[in-house]
Amino acid sequence: MKTTTNKLFVSCEEAKHICDKNQYGEASVIEIIKLNIRLIYCKVTRAYSKRNTKLTKTIRKSDIQTISPSVKEEMKKQLQKELTK
Repeated sequence: MKTTTNKLFVSCEEAKHICDKNQYGEASVIEIIKLNIRLIYCKVTRAYSKRNTKLTKTIRKSDIQTISPSVKEEMKKQLQKELTK
């Protein structure tokens, strides 16, 4: 039978998965607790978490603008038309 403490310790791979879920607000409270426990003693997980945080902040700060699907489709049609000439 597993003890409660074993359930609180996760592998590095599982911690990375929880870190990714947490980045998008999808991690449960217990997963966040497990992640924080792992962050205390694992240098690799801390580095991964730090890079994830930096990536999230960078994406949020960026001013990326995309075209709508209808405009994209119109551009495709125009390109095809020009290529068939």
